[in-house]
Amino acid sequence: MPRMDTKTTTEKTGESADAAGTAEETAAVALDKKDTEPATALIDADADVDADADVDADVDADVDEDDELFAEAAAPASTGIAGAAAAVVSAALGAVALTGTWTGKVVSERETLLGQIKTSGSGTPAQQISEIYGDAWHSTALVNGVFALIALLVAVLVLILPGRPAWVRSVAVAGAVLGGLGLLLSVGTYFDLFLSLPTAGS
Repeated sequence: MPRMDTKTTTEKTGESADAAGTAEETAAVALDKKDTEPATALIDADADVDADADVDADVDADVDEDDELFAEAAAPASTGIAGAAAAVVSAALGAVALTGTWTGKVVSERETLLGQIKTSGSGTPAQQISEIYGDAWHSTALVNGVFALIALLVAVLVLILPGRPAWVRSVAVAGAVLGGLGLLLSVGTYFDLFLSLPTAGS
């Protein structure tokens, strides 16, 4: 009978030892889990920060790309407007050079008045023709030639620059043609190639 109690006590002692060992293992696992939780939380936080940084970088890249596209779209638009305006100006100047300008008329009248003053009372018929009519004629041709030259230069500049629409180039060609004709007529008039001044005996 006393032997059975000893055996029972031994078994209980063994069970208590096993229970204690299991409790220690459980406590160790809990401690390990507690130690690893902050590290896991830090890793998750770092991952969230990296994800936010990637999102911000993507947004910045999209914004930069949109700005570049807008700048590229705005530059040709502004350049196209300037080219169209220059083409129209060249055509208008060429037409003005052929038909005459208000500036040319004023210069012509001024030369006529100066000629009348110079030849009043003592000028010969040849001097009167040259001073009153010849100088006015040549002054008008000179002013029209300046307008024709400007029209021709502007038209050539529009045609040289690339990337112009077809209608802009067409208007520029018209301006170049009108400017060239106006310049030709002005030079011929200034040097009396088409019509010469009348003489006193004619």
